Amino acid sequence: MSVPFPDTASDDGTEARLLAEAAPGDNAPALSVSQLSAAIKRTVEDGFARVRVRGELSGAKRAASGHFYAALKDDNALIDMVMWKGQAGRLAFRPEDGIEVIAIGKLTTYPGRSKYQLVVDSLEVAGEGALMLLFEKLKARLGAEGLFDPARKQPLPRLPAVIGVVTSPTGAVIRDILHRLADRFPMHVLVWPVLVQGDGAAAQVANAVRGFDAIRPGGPVPRPDLVIVARGGGSIEDLWAFNEEVVVRAIADCRIPTISAVGHETDVTLADHAADVRAPTPTAAAEIAVPVRAELQELLIHRAGRMIGAANRHQALASERLAALARHLPRREALYAPQRQRLDDAGDRLDRAQRHRLTVVAERLATRGAALRPGLLARRWDRDRALLEGLGRLLVSLDPRALLSRGYAMVRDAGGAIVTTAGAAREAGALRLQFADGDVPVAVSGGDPTPAPPAPVSSPAPPKSARKPADPSPERGQGELF
Repeated sequence: MSVPFPDTASDDGTEARLLAEAAPGDNAPALSVSQLSAAIKRTVEDGFARVRVRGELSGAKRAASGHFYAALKDDNALIDMVMWKGQAGRLAFRPEDGIEVIAIGKLTTYPGRSKYQLVVDSLEVAGEGALMLLFEKLKARLGAEGLFDPARKQPLPRLPAVIGVVTSPTGAVIRDILHRLADRFPMHVLVWPVLVQGDGAAAQVANAVRGFDAIRPGGPVPRPDLVIVARGGGSIEDLWAFNEEVVVRAIADCRIPTISAVGHETDVTLADHAADVRAPTPTAAAEIAVPVRAELQELLIHRAGRMIGAANRHQALASERLAALARHLPRREALYAPQRQRLDDAGDRLDRAQRHRLTVVAERLATRGAALRPGLLARRWDRDRALLEGLGRLLVSLDPRALLSRGYAMVRDAGGAIVTTAGAAREAGALRLQFADGDVPVAVSGGDPTPAPPAPVSSPAPPKSARKPADPSPERGQGELF
């Protein structure tokens, strides 16, 4: 059972009602939440269409979409801000918490959360103090990554053949560099023109450094042996492009030795920390890059003179040492004396030996010559002639052709071979009998004799006087003449 609320009265005497009813003369109907939010939005945007707000960044965050969200605060208040992707991509610095900035944009509301926020078109650092704070924060962060570590520094080449310069093509900086290089040591210079200040300057400088580093050796464009990143003096805001993270990383990653010459001697940028060498001015960078040719030539001449002098001194010292050693050496005559004496002794012994040998041979010849008497030679001759005649007679007696004159015959076959047995004669069939005055063909067993080829007619035995004497018996030998 429900109990109705009792009627109550307000402080001003009017009664509170349970059911909303239009009061007499009320011409303002009730608004929806969306209508009220839209009305507030129009009022805020119309009243604050263009504002400049100074404050410290807090909760800085870049979304995956590219939009940038943060809050601007001071000691007593805080207001949210948003910067859309297009404007955030053109920021000249990386927003971080604690940096005091000036945001330019319009105020609007966000009905989904019943809050208002600042839509920022541009964001700038509020003063040099805030810029230096940003500088220190960025320096600390990049230094923690090791980008400024001295161990990363590369030595500069002693005499680079090609020098790449990243700077503005129209400023006084490039003229100063070229003039100083021409005075000291003319070199091949490649200039990569870039903006050195304003929007897009940092991206161009970084691309130029990476472009030089990407040139391959031996290509149509020579690869620099040294890169100079240069700009004239200016305020910290003017030089800020060389504090951008993209430039610092490009210089730190460059495989070519780099010289940073940004601003005057008192100006220091993060590019100076990342480079292998910092030059106080662009002119000084040219002086660091190359030596003075005249001084180098003078140095070469001086060192050549020192080298020649050292060689001459070494030669003179060696000559003195050689002379000192030569004084301790024995004289040539003293060195040769023993060998000469031995040679004389050997010559004397050779002469005596030759004379002794001749004496012995002469005595032996005389002894042998005395044994050569004419009578002994004649007896030896007669003995050998008689032996030779006996051998001749024996040869004649053993000649088978001599028997043919005494009635004997020599039997040959059709081929002319001598037949020595009856069986061989029967197998031959046709034979030829050789007599002293010729040969006669015969047939074995009464058959017709087959004509055999005429046997070679032997020539009659030579007379005894024409026969060659037989060789003496080997056993007897020639004999001793002496």
